[in-house]
Amino acid sequence: MVAVLEIGAFVTSIAAGRIGDLIGRRGTLFSGAVVFTIGGAIQAFTIGFRTMVLGRLISGFGVGLLSTIVPIYQSEISPPKHRGALACAEFTVNIVGYSVSVWTDYFCSFIDSNLSWRIPLFIQCVVGALLAAGSLLMPESPRWLIDTNKDEQGMEVIADLHGGDVHGTVAKAEFQEIKDKVLAERALGEGRSYKTMWKKYQRRVLLAMSSQAFAQLNGINGIFFQLPSVLRGVANEVNSHFILCSVFEEAGWLGRQAILMTGVNSVVYILSTFPPWYLVDRWGRRPILLSGAVVMSFALGFTGYFIYLDKPWTPDAVVLTVIIFNAAFGYSWGPIPWLYPPEILPLTFRVKGVSLSTATNWAFNWIVGQMTPYLQDMITWRLYFMHAFFCLCSFVLVYFLYPETKGVPLEEMDYIFGEAEQKDGLPAASPYMPYRSPHPFPKRTRNGWFSRLFSASGLDRRKRVDDESYAPLRDEDRDVPEEFEMIGHEGEDVDPTLSHTR
Repeated sequence: MVAVLEIGAFVTSIAAGRIGDLIGRRGTLFSGAVVFTIGGAIQAFTIGFRTMVLGRLISGFGVGLLSTIVPIYQSEISPPKHRGALACAEFTVNIVGYSVSVWTDYFCSFIDSNLSWRIPLFIQCVVGALLAAGSLLMPESPRWLIDTNKDEQGMEVIADLHGGDVHGTVAKAEFQEIKDKVLAERALGEGRSYKTMWKKYQRRVLLAMSSQAFAQLNGINGIFFQLPSVLRGVANEVNSHFILCSVFEEAGWLGRQAILMTGVNSVVYILSTFPPWYLVDRWGRRPILLSGAVVMSFALGFTGYFIYLDKPWTPDAVVLTVIIFNAAFGYSWGPIPWLYPPEILPLTFRVKGVSLSTATNWAFNWIVGQMTPYLQDMITWRLYFMHAFFCLCSFVLVYFLYPETKGVPLEEMDYIFGEAEQKDGLPAASPYMPYRSPHPFPKRTRNGWFSRLFSASGLDRRKRVDDESYAPLRDEDRDVPEEFEMIGHEGEDVDPTLSHTR
C-alpha cells in the first residue's frame, strides 16, 4: 500500500514540472489538494482491496503535486531574511500533522471494528478539503505572475507582501529586480526545456536531487521499515509511523506499546523542528545539515550496536537513540532538503528542477522501502551502520559542494554559483560574491576548519538586511570608496534612493 502511494507521488511530482508553470503555483496547490481529498475519500469508504489500491494511487497523485509546489510557493513569497524560517515553520506544521496521525491511530486501535482504520483515513479527507478551500484565499506567486506577463497583478501581490503600498520603494525595487531577471532570461532565447535546464544548470539540479536522495539514504524512511502485524489493518499516510513501530518491536516493545512509543517519539520530533526557525537564517543551511549528519550517524551506529548486544536494557536504549536520531533529522535533513532546491534554481526552471528533486525523494523512498526488508534479513543490525555511513557521505557532500544561500535573494543566486553575467571578462559585482560555493578542495587557512565552516555559511554579519529594504538594491550595504559616496555632480539634486553610504 505504501509503495502504491509513492508510485503515484513520483508520477505527478514529475508532471508538476509542467503543470506548475502552466496553471500557476496556486492552481497546482488547489488541484493537488482536491486530488488528495478524492483519493482519501475512496480509501475511507472502500469496499475492497482494489478500490483501496485505487484510492492510494489517487492520493499519491495529490501528494506528488503538493510536495513539489508547496516548497516553491513558500520560497517565492518569502523575504530573503526570513525565507528559511518560514520554510522550517511549514515543515513543523507538517510534522504536527504526522504526530496527529500517529496519536489518531493509537486511540483508534482501541476500536474493535473497521472504524479503527476508516476514521484516520476520513480525517485526511477533511484536512485535504481545508487545504483546497484555503488555497482559494491565497495570493498567486508574484514571480509566476511576472513571468507570465501579468505585471500589474504581480506588483499588487508584492505590494501586499510589503504592507500594501504599490508605490513603495521596497515593493517597486523587488518588482523591478524580478522583471529584469525575467527579461534577461528571455533575451537569451534558449527556451525552457528540460534539456536546456540540464545543459545550463546541471550542477544546481544535481545538488537539488542529492539533497532529497540523502534525506532518504540517511535512514528516516528505511532503517525501520518492517510493518508490524498490529498495524496490518490500520492505514497511515506517513512511512515513519510504520518504520518506527517496527524498530520498537524489534527492540522489544510490542503491539500497542510500539504505537505508543511512536507517538511519544513524534512529540520529540515536533520539538526538534523548532530550533531551525531561529538558526536557519542565522547559522545558515550548511552548518545545520553538517551537524545533523554527524548526530544522526552516531545515533544510528548506537542503535545497531544496542540491538546487536540484545540485553535486557536494549528496548530502553533503542528508544533513546531512535528519539535522538529523529530529533537530529527533524532539525536538519527534514526541513532543509525541502527549502534548498527552490532556493538555488532560477525562476525559469524552478518548477522543473524542483519536480526532479521531489521525484528523487519519492524514488529513493520507494527504493529504500523495497530494499530494507531484504537487507534486514541479510545483514540484520548492520543495516543501521550502513545508513550511518550514508550520513557521513552526506556530510562530505555538503561540506565540499553545497553553497550557502542564507539571506541571498532568489534573483541573486547566480552570484554564489559564479554564473552571473560577465562584463569585460570580470564577473558582475554583487554583495554576495564572497559567498560562493566553497572550492571542492578548500585550502587551509589560519582560521582552521571550524571557522571556515561558519564563515562560509552565509553573508558577512556586517551585511544585515533590515525589514524595510530589499537587499539586491541596497547599495548602502556595499563597501564603496568615499569619493563615490554620492551619485551626481556638484549643484545637482540627488535622489536619496541613489546615494551610497557605508
